Amino acid sequence: MAATSAQPMGSLPSGLGICTTAPDVFYLPELVFGGLVWILVASTHVDPPNPLGWVMFVSVFCFVMTFLWTSIFGAGGHRNSSGWAAADFAYHGLAAFFYLSAGVDLAYMTVLSKDTKTLKIYRIDIAAVVFCFLATLLYFIHAILSAIRWKNF
Repeated sequence: MAATSAQPMGSLPSGLGICTTAPDVFYLPELVFGGLVWILVASTHVDPPNPLGWVMFVSVFCFVMTFLWTSIFGAGGHRNSSGWAAADFAYHGLAAFFYLSAGVDLAYMTVLSKDTKTLKIYRIDIAAVVFCFLATLLYFIHAILSAIRWKNF
């Protein structure tokens, strides 16, 4: 049997423990992929502004909130409370839903505007769609693992 230094699922990590425990190990990839969506959508002309404005809102909101969430968990501000475990599940579930809706909007607008954009901008939009769905997957997995942790709290 191999020894593990991971914390049990019924407790919330703090400090560098967020880099070694599931689901908290997903914080950094969520920030990276969410930031890539933000950068890629912002680097193209936002046309039409309404659906792509939603994509920008989701990517900026989730990036800022995930950064704050990571900071709170890293500093130990949760004090190993079950309320924080429930809030962790709720936030990541909401973020997964937001990213799913943003990804669908972005993919739809990318397909519609295929003939009106240059190839470079079209490829940037496709990359944004891919990273948006990868962020959705990461937030969804994080929400499921957070729900399991909350249940075992």
